[in-house]
Amino acid sequence: MRDLAITKRDIARELARKYSTMTHEELDVLESIIVPMKFAKGEKILREGQICKDILYIEEGLVRQYYLKKGRELTEHMGTEGGIIMCIESLFREEPTRLEVEALEPTYIYALPKHKLESIALHNVNIQILYRKILEESLILSQVHADLVRFETALDRYKRMCKIMPQVTLRAPLIYIASYLQMTPETLSRVRAAQLNEERSK
Repeated sequence: MRDLAITKRDIARELARKYSTMTHEELDVLESIIVPMKFAKGEKILREGQICKDILYIEEGLVRQYYLKKGRELTEHMGTEGGIIMCIESLFREEPTRLEVEALEPTYIYALPKHKLESIALHNVNIQILYRKILEESLILSQVHADLVRFETALDRYKRMCKIMPQVTLRAPLIYIASYLQMTPETLSRVRAAQLNEERSK
């Protein structure tokens, strides 16, 4: 259950702990631009055709980023507590996104508006470091996903996802996990059974 006493200051501290040390003054500045947002299960956070203007920090909940191809929903990324969600191309080109972002659970998000973040980063070195590290993390996650589906077997893909995204594998519907790993739900069921057999035989 979410702690209702959580404040924007708490989120600023969480971000500082994760990405960059900050002075009290820098925490004040970061706190001033944070925008709290709440979404119900199934609610769209961003729709195809909208422009992504914010970096989204998940304080509580489960979020899916996906796109439509030939009428099928293809999952590109999922995130839980402490994760970051953004449509990076739309964010930097300021063009409509082809992606959709939705809450898979009741979700609390704190948005960092890109233009405000860039503005305060100009005058605050540690906020500049935070901004850079968030972008680095997002790019690395994209590369990890690309490498998963390019180089790993179906079983190894699932094992690696369990290791790097344990909460997602526990909480997300199997159909979305299968889509993220670029396999059918039937293949995922076989993979999960194979992993279970491996664990039992140890």
